[in-house]
Amino acid sequence: MSELTTVARPYARAAFEFAVDNNKIEAWSEMLFFTAEVVNNPTMVKLLTSDKAAQELAKLFLNVCENQLDESGQNLIKIMAENGRLSVLPRVAQLFAALEDEHRKQIDVTVVCAYGLSKKQQDELSKSLEKRLARKVNLHCSIDKTLIAGLVITAGDLVIDSSAKGQLGRLSNTLQS
Repeated sequence: MSELTTVARPYARAAFEFAVDNNKIEAWSEMLFFTAEVVNNPTMVKLLTSDKAAQELAKLFLNVCENQLDESGQNLIKIMAENGRLSVLPRVAQLFAALEDEHRKQIDVTVVCAYGLSKKQQDELSKSLEKRLARKVNLHCSIDKTLIAGLVITAGDLVIDSSAKGQLGRLSNTLQS
């Protein structure tokens, strides 16, 4: 996964900088999401792993995309095809979305609870996280009964595990040391 990120990051950054400069962040986000879906198509997966020439692959890919890409998007596809990187388009789209969230001062936060949170609890948690992270928080909640009690909050690289399951695991590790 990290190798994939290393390969995809320069493309995502270049696309994002271009999108910002041309005030087309939303359009680029849509184009990259679409191309990621095309790459994930089983037929396209076979084509990308075949020994077709880069120009032929780019042409096939652009034919599939038809009018979904503007001229700049088509150029990105041609460059990525030349470099044999079309298969990393889904990761490019993910990294682009992360750059977009950072640009808009937003962050997606996943909250996994042992039991459901009320609307009031979600609002309070969201406000607290917005203050701590200095960003607008997009809260995504789910339930996992195996946590026993408490919750696990994931925001990017930050993980806050206040679940009973997590605390028991840390206690077990401490006792074994």
